[in-house]
Amino acid sequence: MLTYGTVVVGGGIAGVSVAAELAREGDVLLVEAEAELARHTTGRSAASYIPGHGDAPARALVAASRARFDALAEEAGHAFLRPRPVLHVAHDADEERVLREEVLPLDTVDELTVGEALAYWPALRPEGLRAAGLVPDAQDADPIGLHQHFRRALRARGGEIRTGTPVTVLTTTSTGWRVGLGDEHVDADLVVLAAGAWTDRLLALAGAVPLGLHPLRRTIAIARVPDGAPVRRDDPFVVSAGERWYAKPEGEHLLVSPSEETPADPGDPRPDELDVATALERVNAVTTLGLRSVVTSWTGLRTFAPDRSLVVGDRPEHPGLHLFAGQGGSGIETAPAAAALAAAVIRGQDPPTDVAVALGDHGVGVGAVLARRLPSPGGPAAPRR
Repeated sequence: MLTYGTVVVGGGIAGVSVAAELAREGDVLLVEAEAELARHTTGRSAASYIPGHGDAPARALVAASRARFDALAEEAGHAFLRPRPVLHVAHDADEERVLREEVLPLDTVDELTVGEALAYWPALRPEGLRAAGLVPDAQDADPIGLHQHFRRALRARGGEIRTGTPVTVLTTTSTGWRVGLGDEHVDADLVVLAAGAWTDRLLALAGAVPLGLHPLRRTIAIARVPDGAPVRRDDPFVVSAGERWYAKPEGEHLLVSPSEETPADPGDPRPDELDVATALERVNAVTTLGLRSVVTSWTGLRTFAPDRSLVVGDRPEHPGLHLFAGQGGSGIETAPAAAALAAAVIRGQDPPTDVAVALGDHGVGVGAVLARRLPSPGGPAAPRR
């Protein structure tokens, strides 16, 4: 029977990034149930890096990830971020309230006049636009490229990867954990569950209390842009302040979403035609684009803990069983710093200095972040706002 220092379960960005970090100081086996890595959420992300995005811990990890993205780009020889500002727009009183109370106070956001917002995205209708804000330092992210880099790093550090290998058993031994992989078993000192929507099922398999993680569907469609429509390849990523829709260029087309959060079971969701139609309708209502058809569409799962915060750390009643889950919609933009933080916590080390400083700068103590690793199970995920 093979023995490893750590077995990481889950082959998306969470699993592969934390496995690569852990492999710096020990032997790691990464296992993925699907035949290929990054098949689900990571491979379906409209990923962006948005300073100021998310709750305070997420904003801190986004901030701490910026220099780490640069360092990863230097290692890889190519960038994982490309400039694309984010334009927040408000079209009714409720959206304007959210924009002014929750978005514009952030030091990463600049308030714009209606005229300035129209200059950034000429497709907007001027009538009905009440307020706008710009995140000038936002970036498009390359989720597949980032995932591949972490995968290469894991292998270069001696880590192993097994795909098509669902975990069937999680049980304790006198020294750690026994992990059933089909007809085979391996032993490990530590097990890290980084399987997104499937994490609660794995906790139950291990005899641990589930966290109450909630997978939520999010649909994306690539819409054809009619001839002559005012769309430019360098247009911003435009987001409804009420999180009712978003849109950004995708080559010669436009990526759109209704920003829905529909509860779903872990699995491989398919897009609902109504959600696709809703995305087109909401974008058409505030622009002059006249979108009518789509090239393709897909749906992914974004998984949140009940308090919508990242879950990092162990289960004290199950020594050696660790969690790295609940990234929600920030898995890519926080990956470099979040993986380094998680690896330190799993090893029992102090968080990296840059991460600790970023948390402090955002008014979040390291202890508060670690306390969030054990949210109370049960109940729906907290509302977005």
